[in-house]
Amino acid sequence: MASNSKVVFGFLLLLVLLLTPQDEDEVWGSSKMTIVKVEARMCETQSHGFKGQCWSEHNCRLVCAHEGFRGGKCRGFRKRCFCTRPCH
Repeated sequence: MASNSKVVFGFLLLLVLLLTPQDEDEVWGSSKMTIVKVEARMCETQSHGFKGQCWSEHNCRLVCAHEGFRGGKCRGFRKRCFCTRPCH
């Protein structure tokens, strides 16, 4: 029967092996730089001023601009105009 200290040592050894990085770059640091483009989330709401089906995103954007939004796009099966703006 194993003593408690041997069980604890085995558990800690297993834990260290599981938490050790497997990639050499993770251990020694990487000289490679990765550039990640981060964009703000965009909030959408259906346009109140656009009438009919949305077949032209240009028209949708114009109507949304008049409603105070930054952009607009046609979406969905029913082709509705949705206005977009960055979320706060």
